[in-house]
Amino acid sequence: MEIRDAQIKVDQWIKTIGVRYFNELTNTALLTEEVGEVARLMSRIYGEQSFKVDIPAEAAKEALADEIADVLFVLICISNQTGINLEEAFLKNLTKKSERDEHRHRDNSKLKQ
Repeated sequence: MEIRDAQIKVDQWIKTIGVRYFNELTNTALLTEEVGEVARLMSRIYGEQSFKVDIPAEAAKEALADEIADVLFVLICISNQTGINLEEAFLKNLTKKSERDEHRHRDNSKLKQ
């Protein structure tokens, strides 16, 4: 799916099921909440934290995928309501990073194995 298609799908969902977009500040708070949920799972799946009850690895990964999708959904909502073409912005950002960091990471001794 193209990013623009995802923006259209989210917009259609909001207008048919979600009723309307939450305001930008509410969506920013929701984004923070969702990123926190990703962080919580990451610290338990890949970090040193443990789950309160044993969760099968596959279920934990499914939960992580769902939370990452929640982050993407809210980012798309914010992009839609602020008039940002997310695909265009992402490609522009990738170009910026590529030009700025062309040698930076390759020459970083901390990244050498």
